[in-house]
Amino acid sequence: MLHRYPETFKWVDNEAYLKFVYRIALGEKLNLNNPKTFNEKLQWLKLHDRKDIYTTMVDKYEAKKYVAERIGEEYIIPTLGVWNHFDEIDFNALPDQFVLKCTHDSGGLVICTDKSKFDREVARKKIEHSLKRNFYWFGREWPYKNVPARIIAEKYMSEDKNDTESTFNEINGGLRDYKLYCFDGKVKLYLVTTDRSKGATTGDYFDEQNRHLDLIWGFPNAKTIPDVPNNIEKMKELAEILAAGIPQLRVDFYCIHDKVYFGELTFFDGSGFDEIEQECYRNLLGDYIKLPTLV
Repeated sequence: MLHRYPETFKWVDNEAYLKFVYRIALGEKLNLNNPKTFNEKLQWLKLHDRKDIYTTMVDKYEAKKYVAERIGEEYIIPTLGVWNHFDEIDFNALPDQFVLKCTHDSGGLVICTDKSKFDREVARKKIEHSLKRNFYWFGREWPYKNVPARIIAEKYMSEDKNDTESTFNEINGGLRDYKLYCFDGKVKLYLVTTDRSKGATTGDYFDEQNRHLDLIWGFPNAKTIPDVPNNIEKMKELAEILAAGIPQLRVDFYCIHDKVYFGELTFFDGSGFDEIEQECYRNLLGDYIKLPTLV
């Protein structure tokens, strides 16, 4: 109910709403007076760490310009167009392969690997559904509240030069994802996701010294520990530039044919409602977040 119809609960103030959802999601009382764990501190940050620039940073169109200004245009996946409405898209002008994304939410994504087989009406239904919702209301993630709902087309990126429509699903085109968790501008751990295109995503965490962690959070570990990415040190360097001065920020990258590309910036991983199985990690990650002083 909450996930499907979050705007039904607009009338509930933010603190009460977050306490309610937190208890449902994690089975615990949310302590906002003296938060200790990672998820508790994310809820606190939702309420108290609000800067206008955060809205730019989560806007999938504006974020590209923000990131390019700080680390360089060469790390940006090319944008093919931006529109306010689906019917404004000139599909004849798009290449045979492309990706459509909504700029204001998570999950508003359609991938075209062959324009001759592309079902435009299915795409319209998904995109228009996403355009109608305000992603802010489910998790009360303030940066999303005022992001304009638009559509962008991006260049289709693939790790496999021989990919076909059947080998890739609608999760970032099947690309391997690297998520770097930064605290006060320093990478403390990162996540390598695998098998995303097969519908059985696995996730393995590594610390800043590239040692594998037994952390279970969001995904099961892969049967075989994935190799450390060849250019993980470059990703760390770029992530720390983008995360400078921010209490906690997740910076996502792709590595395609040994070239690094920016993915997205995330302030509230899992909206702070995903269970971290081991208590020691709940507290360790919480310790990494130094909450700003309220004035």
